[in-house]
Amino acid sequence: MRHAHWAAGLAACGLLSLAGCGGSIGSDPGDNPPVGAAPTYDATIVRDSDGVPHITGEDYGDIGYGYGYVHAEDNLCILAEDLITTLGRRAEFFGRDGSYSIPANGNTSNNVDSDFFWRHMQIEERVAALRADASPEAAAATAGFAAGYSRYVRELQAGEHPGRHAACRDAEWVTPITADDVYRRYFRLAIIASSSALVTEIGAAQPPLPGQTTPAVATDREQFPLQGGLPIGSNMYALSGEATQTGQSMLFGNPHFPWEGTERLYQAHMTIPGELDIMGASLYGVPAALIGFNRHVAWSHTVSTAYRFGLYELTLVPGNPTSYLFDGEAVEMESETYSIQVLEPDGSLTEESRTLYRSHYGPMMSLSVSGIPVLGWDVLRAYTLRDANAENTRMINQFFAWNRAESLDDFIQKQKDILGVPWVNTAATGPGEPAYYADITVVPNVPDSKVTQCQSLLGPVVGALMPGLPVLRGSSSDCDWGTDDDAPAPGIFGPGNLPSLLRDDWVHNCNDSYWLTHPDEPVTGFAAIIGDEETERSLRTRLCIRQVQDRLDGSDGRPGTGFADLAELQDIVLSSALMTERLARQTVLDSICPLGTILSSSLTPVDVSGACAVLASWDGALNLDSVGGHIWREFWKRADDALLPLWLSPFDTSDPVNTPNTLNPLNPQVVSALADAVEALEQAGVALDAPLGALQVSAVHDQANPVPVFGGNGFEGAFTIAARGELVDGRYPVTYGNSYIQTVTWDDNGDPIAEGFVTYSQSTDPASPYFQNMTEAYANKAWIPWRFTAAQLAADPGRVEFRLTE
Repeated sequence: MRHAHWAAGLAACGLLSLAGCGGSIGSDPGDNPPVGAAPTYDATIVRDSDGVPHITGEDYGDIGYGYGYVHAEDNLCILAEDLITTLGRRAEFFGRDGSYSIPANGNTSNNVDSDFFWRHMQIEERVAALRADASPEAAAATAGFAAGYSRYVRELQAGEHPGRHAACRDAEWVTPITADDVYRRYFRLAIIASSSALVTEIGAAQPPLPGQTTPAVATDREQFPLQGGLPIGSNMYALSGEATQTGQSMLFGNPHFPWEGTERLYQAHMTIPGELDIMGASLYGVPAALIGFNRHVAWSHTVSTAYRFGLYELTLVPGNPTSYLFDGEAVEMESETYSIQVLEPDGSLTEESRTLYRSHYGPMMSLSVSGIPVLGWDVLRAYTLRDANAENTRMINQFFAWNRAESLDDFIQKQKDILGVPWVNTAATGPGEPAYYADITVVPNVPDSKVTQCQSLLGPVVGALMPGLPVLRGSSSDCDWGTDDDAPAPGIFGPGNLPSLLRDDWVHNCNDSYWLTHPDEPVTGFAAIIGDEETERSLRTRLCIRQVQDRLDGSDGRPGTGFADLAELQDIVLSSALMTERLARQTVLDSICPLGTILSSSLTPVDVSGACAVLASWDGALNLDSVGGHIWREFWKRADDALLPLWLSPFDTSDPVNTPNTLNPLNPQVVSALADAVEALEQAGVALDAPLGALQVSAVHDQANPVPVFGGNGFEGAFTIAARGELVDGRYPVTYGNSYIQTVTWDDNGDPIAEGFVTYSQSTDPASPYFQNMTEAYANKAWIPWRFTAAQLAADPGRVEFRLTE
């Protein structure tokens, strides 16, 4: 007899003890091991009252099995769709006219191009390499995840779990999976900051036809892909005891990720007695903590500015657009023809084939920006991409090793030895430990000298759009990526040429480069491909730094100096303050508001006195009860686009945290921005005195009774992030922003004290009791305790236990 769904027993268990709520879970006789034989998998899961699974097993296979099962229970439809996509079968099930988006990198492609891209990129060699290089722990957990996920799918297909996953439970594309499907998922995550931002450019790249001299353009975009970086971000602080009143280290981590799709984060606690005890969050499909904490260390990540790929410009052999010159010899491109099934609008299935090409560097690509073939494929030249993370087989091993870190020193050494982190900065600390920052990640070994030596024809053009991205000549081995002696793989920088900083007080990163990790000790001297130095910082980074500085010197109005406790850190990081309000509100009130009526950009007179009255009494934040923040948002959105100087005091490298400053009230575009903001709100039917909580709501939960969300946007200089800042039907719908949040310190016994949120909640299934419970807690800033110790979990009256064996 298969187990009853744990939620069905919740009411019956009530407030009984953990043992009373437990029970062995069986399976169909055909799935059970022979009588007397040990089960292949044996996992005990305790769901706490917030939906976080605490998974215990005897080995990594057990942990993966339990994780795969509960992850499918919570998020089956979302993950299943992505798994079928990376198999290159999307058009077969979702049709020719559908599309596929990766919100984490801004890519949207049609289903046909998506299928050809993943067939071309997810070649079996990549999966085989990941499988071959997986550590024993990672390999066992990966196989276990596939087995646990598949078990839940079989149960669903057998009619169990009624009412759950209505969106996909009967879909053909929801199937049991293998370990290789999970390795494909790892690969998909590894290339978020590189190849998968160019799905159509790679999946549809074609050489010119015979007799054709113009470029064969695969797609046309309004701007270069990844221009301005990834559309995801994060904030993080590591504080040593010198920065706290308790004398104990603290860590704050907060990715700003999509609230939709598989780049949501999932919280879990995994324990193998005597071997592993880790709690944290992972992107969907990964049975390890990518951000987390144990008794010895806590860490978080932010998206790095480093590029993970480089482009090569190929000189083609005359008369043969699929052959190029390399070291004086003609080299024929590799080609492969792929065939996919396509669901047509009339319901029929057709077959479509496409031949795609690759150089010895990697796949060919073709790109047009605003009708201009910036990276075209004509009879003279073509462009190809080398992706360092497509070659990265160490990523999953890095996190399994970190999950077992026994000290901050051990954590740091594992990062240097494995060097598998794909595209994020790291901050970490531990009980009584200093504060650590590193961008020790997988970066192409392209020093500035090589860019100068090997600059291609279009290198300066692309460099103007994406500073630091190398576009090198592909005709000479002299322009190949280098390899450092301390690098674990060819073609990348070793840790000695990557930035890091260890301090006795604090470090931070809020998505700018490593340069101002600590303003008293700028980090310099690294290749441009990793990040910029001595350049203007974002408004969010400046607020990020000022919040710590103000707390350490006591100028923020709170008692004492240094962070008093975890609650004070939490109050600061969710305060919803704005750097632009700090810098410019008083100037607006003093210099623009007295005008009373001003001309909009369309030369319409607009009375701004009502808006100014609201701004004068506004609390300066973007909390749910803040009145006036939406006026400021609409004003700043327009003022920030001013062509004339926005600030009277420009950026100064000697004071990068506080410059530029002083809003220019004589800039006519700044003045008209306030009138335009008032006009826009009136046209949208939004009251000037509306509280933010009535306007900004989650767009991924119940829309009949929407959950309000506080926070703002990067362009406003917000630290607490929510939404994209665009009005839709009189509201700001939130589909992006603060996601997993953790605050961690340790008690006198060395046990972690941690609280946080999964802001969009654990489950994407509306039928789950964990569909929006954490979102509601987040809206109220009711911090959720992460129950790490046995005593903390035993004290939770809403916990439910079950056991899975196979």
